[in-house]
Formats: sequence, structure tokens, C-alpha cells
Amino acid sequence: MKPAPFDYLRPATLAEAVEMYAAHTDAKVLAGGQSLIPLLSMRLAAPAVLIDLGGLDELAYVHTDDAGVRVGALARHADVARDPDARRVQPLVAEALHHVAHATIRNRGTTVGSIVHADAAAEMPAVLCLLGGHVVARSVHGTREIAAAELFVGPLETSLEHGEIVTEAFFPALAPGAGVGFDEISRRHGDYALVGAAAVVSLGDEGRVHDARVGFLSVGDVPLVLDLTEAFGGSEGGGGVDAAYRAATDLAVQRVDPEADIHASADYRRHLAGVLTARVLAQAYDAAAGRSREGAA
Repeated sequence: MKPAPFDYLRPATLAEAVEMYAAHTDAKVLAGGQSLIPLLSMRLAAPAVLIDLGGLDELAYVHTDDAGVRVGALARHADVARDPDARRVQPLVAEALHHVAHATIRNRGTTVGSIVHADAAAEMPAVLCLLGGHVVARSVHGTREIAAAELFVGPLETSLEHGEIVTEAFFPALAPGAGVGFDEISRRHGDYALVGAAAVVSLGDEGRVHDARVGFLSVGDVPLVLDLTEAFGGSEGGGGVDAAYRAATDLAVQRVDPEADIHASADYRRHLAGVLTARVLAQAYDAAAGRSREGAA
């Protein structure tokens, strides 16, 4: 199919882009286009105006400092994943990005665009929520930060107001003594995940777990983050931590509430959430323990 007719605008500056967006009530913003173009082609979206940000090279950045990683609206998935400073400051971003679709899509698609698309089956919205990140939105009225917990409000729906363009996503740095893990299960490589999970585990004194959280994709209309610290009860090493993984699996299975669709039943998704919970927590725990040993050396 072909898209419905639309007017095409290509601003030369960000200021021009927000002016254009404010002036049109039925407009869509195009960045990488890997989510929007298929919707246009299938006529699931039919805006009167398409505003292409492709000429705004100043938004194609990845900036890192001790606070975290800032990703501009036109930074491609592949460029973010390859950035060595971003991987060092917050490794979960790169780990999750390697699971996004196929290399061709990662080379064109934008990380911020994926977040704004707000698909609960996508990796980056879940990562942003788990890490407690935020986006920066700009309009003719100014700039504001929107926390991830307040951004996603429904299926493919965000709390962005009319005329707001997201210019940046911020992922907080990984704290000392913390580690991350990510994994997902799909029918075929590159398909949307039946279920995916990301974890952050923080270790305190004597290697005891004092924080363990898991973010899920494909288990609801919006990304889900569960605090599973109670499963560990201060565990350290050996059988204690193995028992904690089992307890965390039980908690996750109880707390997720997926829906059935043509790809999987609700019970199967719930089972996968439990499997992935133990898997990513183990990855995160081992990574945290490794970083702690390196720091002590």
C-alpha cells in the first residue's frame, strides 16, 4: 500500500521545526522513520502534514558525563550502541540496543524515536523506565523534562502535549557496585519480543543485594518495572542467591499481568517473564560482583 497524501515539510532548524509543529494540528514528526513509515504505508496513520527532522544534524549526538548518557533525537541506534563512553557510563543502553530488530533498522532507526513511539514491545521504553530516565521536550512555549514514569500512558500513547518535539533522552549513569542484564525471547531473530526483561542489581557491604529491579516489555500496554529486592533478603553468593532468583521468579509471575494475542497466550507470557527474571537478575548480579571486585583491586 501507499501512504495517504500529505504535505511534506523539512525544517532547517529546531526552532523552525517547533513553529511548524505548533502551526499544524494534524502533523507527525519524522526522525528515523522505522516505526512511522510502515504505519503510513498501511494507512494506520494518515497525518495531513509530515515534518522531517532529518536535516537537524545538531540533534544527532551522544553525550556522556558522570551523570549519565544524553541521546539526541537523530542519534541512530547503531551509533548509540557503538559509543564507548555511553557503554562505560550506562552499559544497559548498548545491551538492549543490540536486541533491536535487525542491523539495517538499527542503522536507520533512532533511539529517541523508538521511545516516543511508545510501543510496550520495544526495548528502549522499558530501559528508560527501569533506569528512571527522562526525555526533554521542546515547543514554542519552552522546554520541559518528562520523567519516564510519567511519559508512557497507554498503547502507543505518551503524555506529550500538542506541539512538543522530544529532542533528547537521558539515561542515568550506572551506580558504583551495580550491574545490569538484558534478554528477550522472540519467535525469530529480529521479531518483536514475546517477552523481554532488563535488570539492575546493586550490591552493598559484603556483596549483599540492597536493590534489585526488573523492567519488562511485552507484558502490558506500557513498560512495567518491578522492585524485586525483597526476594534477596540481603543474599550474598552461592545457594542463597540461587534461592533469591527462585523467589524473584515467583514474585514476577505473580505481579505481571500480560494479555493473550495471536503470538502467545497470557500464561505463556507469564511463564517467560519468570524465566527471564531469573536470567537477567543473574546477569546483573554477576556484573555487579565483577565491578565490585575491579573497584576493590
